[in-house]
Amino acid sequence: MDNIQKHLLEQIADLHEVPQGAYSLRINGSLHGKNSSENIEIVNKQDKPGIDIYVKAGTKKESVHIPVLLSESGLKELVYNDFHIGEDCDITIVAGCGIHNGGDENSEHSGVHAFYVGKNAKLKYVEKHYGSGDGKGKRVMNPTTVIELDENAYMEMETAQIKGVDDTIRVTTAKLEKGATLIVGEKLMTHGDQYAETRFTVDLNGENSGTHVVSRSVAKENSKQLFVSKINGNNACSGHTECDAIIMDNASVSAVPEIMANHTDAGLIHEAAIGKIAGEQLIKLMTLGLTEKQAEEEIINGFLK
Repeated sequence: MDNIQKHLLEQIADLHEVPQGAYSLRINGSLHGKNSSENIEIVNKQDKPGIDIYVKAGTKKESVHIPVLLSESGLKELVYNDFHIGEDCDITIVAGCGIHNGGDENSEHSGVHAFYVGKNAKLKYVEKHYGSGDGKGKRVMNPTTVIELDENAYMEMETAQIKGVDDTIRVTTAKLEKGATLIVGEKLMTHGDQYAETRFTVDLNGENSGTHVVSRSVAKENSKQLFVSKINGNNACSGHTECDAIIMDNASVSAVPEIMANHTDAGLIHEAAIGKIAGEQLIKLMTLGLTEKQAEEEIINGFLK
């Protein structure tokens, strides 16, 4: 890896080199390396770009890293990754994509990640997106996540896109069986003329299933954001969706939360709040010696933490 690729890897996966244990590293449209472990097998797909990850039942306290790096301008790819998590597991998967575009052509990564999580399994999934480079070409990322949680499975999904992505459409769909839980935390910031669209659809099919979907975002300058979330309560279940956004300059944010109760014991809540930084918050920090810009950055960092 060159220095640009190493920087991208650090930003999206907090890694300074190829990780130990189970991993798959994709660079500029090709598999750069992969490694399976005793309990986690990574297999190349034969019919399309991507991999299948198989985690043995009962695997505990192990992790998988699957970063994607693009540093060539004009490169576009679509990758399919399927995760088969056995029963009674407790693992962490770290994904993400970093694009450096110093040219005039658009660079684009689209990834479809499907998670099949077995009974009583626990999964933490972390996905970060990051863009850099001063070329005229756009940095485009379109992640699609498909989730199926079996009985009493638990999944925590953390997604972050804080810098450098010009256009993104992020789509997540989930189906939950009896006693399953899905927790989603999204952090998003746009600036310049960037556009970000997020769509969540969660079907609470099983008795006592539940979900908590929270998006926190900041829109600066002329950027635009659209947040759409839909929770379908199809059984005795609980669901909560929330969108909190800070809007600045000439930006625009649209939040469309929707809940649909198809069962008398479905308890569903939706919330949405969009507003500017409160003047008293700025004044308080500026009295401590910060400039207005520094005060804004402190408030934003705290909001997205």
